[in-house]
Amino acid sequence: MARFPKALTFDVVGTLIDFESGMMDALQRLCGVTIEREAFLSAYRGMRARGQTLPFPQDLKPIYLQLAAQFGLPETEAYADAFVYAAKDWPAFADSVEAMQRLGRHFRLVAMTNTQRWAFSGMEKTLGMPFHDSITVDDALCEKPDTAFFGFARGRLSRDGILQGDILHVAQSQYHDIGIARKLGYTVCWIERRKAIGGFGGTIAVETLTKPDYHFSTLKELADLADQGGLQMLYS
Repeated sequence: MARFPKALTFDVVGTLIDFESGMMDALQRLCGVTIEREAFLSAYRGMRARGQTLPFPQDLKPIYLQLAAQFGLPETEAYADAFVYAAKDWPAFADSVEAMQRLGRHFRLVAMTNTQRWAFSGMEKTLGMPFHDSITVDDALCEKPDTAFFGFARGRLSRDGILQGDILHVAQSQYHDIGIARKLGYTVCWIERRKAIGGFGGTIAVETLTKPDYHFSTLKELADLADQGGLQMLYS
């Protein structure tokens, strides 16, 4: 018998919010400097892979200051702070708002984001306030791919009678979400936003890709499948 999810949990930054365009737009607007996009994203990805001690997006400040000279950016804390706080206004992907509205007709939608609450609040408004609940780094006190983040989310959803076998996890990052969610036994959907471009962009790279249950390049494709009644639990 077919089993359908009761809840969809979402990574936000990179899956629903276009952080790569958001960062590049902010640098252009704040600094008036034209930067080669993939070169900056590659350098940014390298900095993120080294690990940061501050929560996201506060960790953008030291990253900005360390990359400023390389890319001809103003090397001041004021510009670094402005770059950080621009995160709350990063744009949604073109299909995010409409697709989330449709998915919300079928499932409970829950954000699971490494982002601090102050920044997520802006992103949530950009997305049209689609979530029934949200879990940020401020709530979980850790960041994905830490298994404790997923444990915190499961506990939160269990209050409403939703167990792990009822949850489909939707994300862009193989590193932060898809790999660990699969190991923990979730049905997973990979939204590969860079499928047409290739590469990892600003997301931490992995050596081996985890095969998801569902694999799309857009969120619209996921919403289309849900509208057709075809989104089922395949792994739990």
